[in-house]
Amino acid sequence: MSSTYGIVAVALVAVATLGIGAFGLRFSRTTSDFYVASRSVSPVLNSSAIGGEYLSAASFLGIAGLVLAFGADMLWYPIGWTTGYLLLLVLVAAPLRRSGAYTIPDFAQVRLQSDAVRRVASLLVVAVGWLYLMPQFQGAGLTLRTVTGAPTWVGTVVVAAIVVVNVVSGGMRSITFVQAFQYWLKLTALMVPLFFLVHAWDDDGRPSPAAPGSWFEPLTQNGGTGLYLTYSVMIATFLGTMGLPHVVVRFYTNPDGHAARRTTLLVLALLGVFYLLPTVYGVLGRVYAGDLVSSGRTDTVVLELPGRMIGGTTGEVLAALLTAGAFAAFLSTSSGLTMSIAGVVGQGLARGRISTITALRLAAVGCVVVPLVLALSAQRISVANSVTFAFALAASTFCPLLVLGIWWRGLTAAGAIAGLVGGGLCAGVAPVLTIATSPEGWFGVLMSQPAAWSVPVGFGLMLGVSLATRGSVPANVSRTMVRLHTPERLDVDRRF
Repeated sequence: MSSTYGIVAVALVAVATLGIGAFGLRFSRTTSDFYVASRSVSPVLNSSAIGGEYLSAASFLGIAGLVLAFGADMLWYPIGWTTGYLLLLVLVAAPLRRSGAYTIPDFAQVRLQSDAVRRVASLLVVAVGWLYLMPQFQGAGLTLRTVTGAPTWVGTVVVAAIVVVNVVSGGMRSITFVQAFQYWLKLTALMVPLFFLVHAWDDDGRPSPAAPGSWFEPLTQNGGTGLYLTYSVMIATFLGTMGLPHVVVRFYTNPDGHAARRTTLLVLALLGVFYLLPTVYGVLGRVYAGDLVSSGRTDTVVLELPGRMIGGTTGEVLAALLTAGAFAAFLSTSSGLTMSIAGVVGQGLARGRISTITALRLAAVGCVVVPLVLALSAQRISVANSVTFAFALAASTFCPLLVLGIWWRGLTAAGAIAGLVGGGLCAGVAPVLTIATSPEGWFGVLMSQPAAWSVPVGFGLMLGVSLATRGSVPANVSRTMVRLHTPERLDVDRRF
């Protein structure tokens, strides 16, 4: 691909992102504007924004790369990432909005009346956010290097800088407009080239993908461990979605619980349409770009297919469009993550002598530095695999907190802390060991996909310790449950 086309594509996305963010700044005046867009975002706009931030580098590039390398087993990733929203719709969306909280730590304090739980939850928000941000930054560097030949660090730094500018300038209000635009850009960027690619494949007359039988069949890779790996991915993706801080915070921006549920239904439709596309790219990659498997560059298959299958100016223009979509994926997800981390850290800073908005802006700058340094210095791993670690951590900590906090009046502060710490340690140690030591055998399998055992640990500790400390259930739990579960149209006392 011509580096000129790639540079132009990246530049246009960057300018559009900053321009839309500046437009949102016109509406950002109050603390509520910066944190939750004054809780006035419509379901249509909010669902597009959620789709924009949720469809990360793992979705845009990673799924196609995994399908290219491993085949049918990898379809559980998009299925799980979509199904997670169904569980979020049923269990969490409306009650969470009715809580009136800004962030997950706010919800924890409202529900359990405990500063200690709030502090632990705040630390975990930062951990999940950083674990999710690092592959976004790494993917940006990989993409820019693939299409322009620039050093890897250039794309990483560019994305980090644009994200900080957008969050600092307009907060949630600006980010909402930017992410909604970027969802439709990503969908278009995948759909338009795919039409040309499928047409070229049909004209070319090449046979179906040449691959071993295990590529076409689920639950067969890695021998007897395939069943465990598949179910662990399902648990992480099904339950991790409701615990991702940048996903949860978007439901605080809806006007009420009914709007939160409508938003979730629309998100399910938007994700279902999108996830059909990367799978086809992975299948086409097996036909035309099988060499990327042996070279370890499967994450670049989406970007390389237009040049291999079509070539010429048309191929370069289509590759540039895909580059624009990939860059939008990094920007939108990174913006949401940075906003969610900065919201939590900023609230802590605002307890001092600085204003809430100033605290959020300072937190946004500081919270990007750590994942940026990690992205520049750490060994690169598959974007989809690294994102799954973040899902496993969220599923092992915030999922039990939200599900039990919303649906079980017996949850106590001690139980919540035990589950958050225990589940967090189990799911947090696994990626460190996997990256640092590359363990083998069943131990390596358990560390590579920890959700199947770390999620039960999180739930078990919360339930067990809460039962053992049932005398410390918050005194106002009945009033809190009324607020969480009663529709807004009913006239009841919602004060805590």
